[in-house]
Amino acid sequence: MTYDYIIVGGGSAGSVLANRLSAKSSNKILLLEAGPDTPHGAVPKEILDSYPGTAYFDPRFHWTKLRVRTEVVSHNNPTEAPPPFRKYEQARVLGGGSSINGQLANRGAPTDYAEWEARGARGWNWDGVLPYFRKVERDLDFDGPYHGKDGHIPVRRIFPEHWTGFAKAAAKAFEAQGWNYVEDQNGEFVDGYLPLTHSNANEQRVSAAIGYLAPETRLRKNLTISTGTEVSSLIFEGNRCVGVRANVKGRAQEFRANEIVLCSGAIHSPAHLMRAGIGPVGHLKDLGIDVRAALPGVGQRLTDHPAISVSAYLRAQGRQNQHTRRHMTLGLRYSSGIGDLPPGDMFVSVVSKSAWHDVGKRIASMLIWVNRTCSERGEVKLVSRDARDEPLVEFNLLSDRRDLERLMDGFKRMGQAYAHPEVQKITTNPFPAAYSDRVRALGVVCTKNKIITGVAARLLDGPQFLRNYLFDNVIVEGFKFNQVMQDDEALEAFVRKATIGVWHASCTCRMGADNDPMAVTDNQGRVRGVGGLRVVDASIFPMVPSANTNFPVLMSAEKIADAMLAA
Repeated sequence: MTYDYIIVGGGSAGSVLANRLSAKSSNKILLLEAGPDTPHGAVPKEILDSYPGTAYFDPRFHWTKLRVRTEVVSHNNPTEAPPPFRKYEQARVLGGGSSINGQLANRGAPTDYAEWEARGARGWNWDGVLPYFRKVERDLDFDGPYHGKDGHIPVRRIFPEHWTGFAKAAAKAFEAQGWNYVEDQNGEFVDGYLPLTHSNANEQRVSAAIGYLAPETRLRKNLTISTGTEVSSLIFEGNRCVGVRANVKGRAQEFRANEIVLCSGAIHSPAHLMRAGIGPVGHLKDLGIDVRAALPGVGQRLTDHPAISVSAYLRAQGRQNQHTRRHMTLGLRYSSGIGDLPPGDMFVSVVSKSAWHDVGKRIASMLIWVNRTCSERGEVKLVSRDARDEPLVEFNLLSDRRDLERLMDGFKRMGQAYAHPEVQKITTNPFPAAYSDRVRALGVVCTKNKIITGVAARLLDGPQFLRNYLFDNVIVEGFKFNQVMQDDEALEAFVRKATIGVWHASCTCRMGADNDPMAVTDNQGRVRGVGGLRVVDASIFPMVPSANTNFPVLMSAEKIADAMLAA
């Protein structure tokens, strides 16, 4: 059988496209997903959980061999050991990132999309994208010109009366720093503290797969969903892509279509292109790959939101309450004043539970990230022509010093928030937190970690002298709170070492104008220089917006689906 469209990747974008394209009964659609299915009535409880930490740390839903490097690699000092590669929790499950992420449902600011259009993505300014943001969502709280009421993904907020003790205390600290309360994150683009918008209803996650691939969609005779299916290569006839080769539950198969749509994310979509000979000429020739289309932008300008945390021990009265399993209900959007950047260039998520286990329940965090990223020098490269080998991924976070300076400034601001009397009532032992290999290992959901953290939690709840000892000798890794608050050199060293991305990989197949040599795709996601091939996922973003990337991905898929159907 020849399909009209083969969609490679059943994540957020793939789920949207499968729904929208199969709504036209004459289209034959094949959706391929490497990970497991999440069918109605059999969605794993870890994915449905309103608290995302259980699914996020579950290796059943990851590309377990994927490793990345976040720090900048020094090329000026060849004797300096490069920073290590670390595990990267990239989703490998139907629904993609929307099945394991924090469920945050923000869009970014109008200034983001003005810059998208300025960078060559014609028609992607705020007026061009707002209708598709509205099309995605079913807002359970607000109506009006900024909100949708009929979409597949419900969004809601948890308002201050139901916040945890820690969130309420943090809000008091933010007020003392001069920030006002903003009720509607996606309707008022001003600085202030706000209830976080999330894609969740009735205390359960609604992933893109749950929302867009509901039973009535799956019953369409023109839609085939094949999970456990890993695409190994693209098939070309001349310069036109006509199909894919894939391993379906271990068995090699070929599938043909009039058009192939890559929805594999900002790491794996450029890898598919490069294995097909589409990308930077030098890199392809080094690997012995024949060049099909010379596109130097493939895999380049990989971007994320750099982030750090300042954390503390959380007393019982500040912890999760019975109203919700959500651990993030409060956010702060603010303007740093550093560099010539748009307003709202920084963001803080107030976290009342830092991991699924018993120690995580006792650690509060203020997660600070650069909302408007300047560091755009990451890259994705192949290590071989074999699709079984994960690509080489280097984010090069903090390659622009403005991002470093803003994180240092943000750490001081949040450090001062911990000194507020209301916060001090419910927290002790603030510390600069690092998502180290030890923390990662402890985050894996297993019986061993449950036992270890159960014992450690009881010790933490003991007398203050014991807690002080544990923080000074076990929990804190290298840097002390007072040290980094008082010494800028120590603070810079901590930020450089501890900065991570927040799993918002973007921009490696970015849209741009015809005369932009680094543009990989046009304003409908069509790959330049070849026929029958599109990319629709976060890799086509001209720049990462000031937002968690899931809703911008959903919006992008809705917008391009409309263009495909119109054509």
